[in-house]
Amino acid sequence: MIPRPAQYMLRFDDLCPTMNCALWPGFEALIREFALAPMLAVVPANRDPDLIHDAADPVFWQRLRALESAGATIALHGYTHLCRSPGRGLLPLSPCSEFAGIPAETQRIWICRGLEILRSHRLTPRLFVAPRHGFDNDTLGALHGEGIRFLSDGFARGPFLRSGTVWIPQQLWQPKAKQSGLWTICVHPNTANDASMEELRAFLREHAAQFTSFCRVQADFPERSLTWNERLVAAIALRRLLVRRRLRQGCQPNTGRI
Repeated sequence: MIPRPAQYMLRFDDLCPTMNCALWPGFEALIREFALAPMLAVVPANRDPDLIHDAADPVFWQRLRALESAGATIALHGYTHLCRSPGRGLLPLSPCSEFAGIPAETQRIWICRGLEILRSHRLTPRLFVAPRHGFDNDTLGALHGEGIRFLSDGFARGPFLRSGTVWIPQQLWQPKAKQSGLWTICVHPNTANDASMEELRAFLREHAAQFTSFCRVQADFPERSLTWNERLVAAIALRRLLVRRRLRQGCQPNTGRI
């Protein structure tokens, strides 16, 4: 069987009313120009000083509702985005986490409150995105209790089922052409620049027809566990990312973000 061409998803992280407003209108324009249906990872009650770039946008929630109505999918991106726990998560990519290692009941309260805030703004969160990839089995249990069965994370080449949760992998931080599989490109608008936006625009001009959506992924990919070979491939990809990160940290200050 000939594998179908690669598909791509686009995810925007760290969205909150006080986000950097300089480049976000440009990314919104790209979403509309190429009729994209991205995942929008929204921080419901931000207290992270790194995400306080501007005064709160009075139409932030209205803009999100418009994007969701046009096809975007809303993701719960933590609760306050403060990553202070040294707990070890299921993906050991950061030395600190908002959720991993936090008592299960506290995690449940945070997730419940975060979802309530998003829903109070007439948004419909469909999946979870952990700040700095930091979450553990208690996080998954809390999400299940609130009816959230999907998250965006992991390094496989397609969605997979683990611990009762469907993981939609997120493996790229800049556009890169692939032969097959499903690849999520994560963009951080708060730290992006004009060059990264133009890089994304150039990639979209060539590959826009290959971009898919959360709803299409639900329909096109069966819920299944990874085979042993697929688990090996994902583990190797994670290991390579960790090595590259350590090499970068040896050359420049650690920003604490991935």
